[in-house]
Amino acid sequence: MAARSTSFRLSDDARRRLSERAERDGVSVTALLERLIVEGIDTLDHPGIVYRGAGQDRRAALAGGPDVWEVVARLRELTGDEEERITALAGETDLHPRQIRTALEFAARHPAEVHARIERNEQAITEGRRAAEQRRALLA
Repeated sequence: MAARSTSFRLSDDARRRLSERAERDGVSVTALLERLIVEGIDTLDHPGIVYRGAGQDRRAALAGGPDVWEVVARLRELTGDEEERITALAGETDLHPRQIRTALEFAARHPAEVHARIERNEQAITEGRRAAEQRRALLA
């Protein structure tokens, strides 16, 4: 996506706070502002979604619940149609079906982000299993 220059005015307080936070996070003011805008719009569009994590590892999550990718990954493991899977997941967790639908709706709007998280987790599991096998082989 091409970047375009945009001009707008910020109060002195907003500018100061933005600069201080960008410095603390080790990012440019522009990068922080862009992240805040994108995440802010997402949270307005999807009430109940928050963002967690530091700097480059930000991820969407349910407020007071798991990350969106975790909800989707578990739904993919269950069988049945969408409502049956939602009911099953609600039955095995403290999540209300409305929260699960919120996560699913967010994921439907941001599939690449969610799939990338799921793939990273699957790779980490595979690498962890491989390391465990190597440890067992050393002790055999």
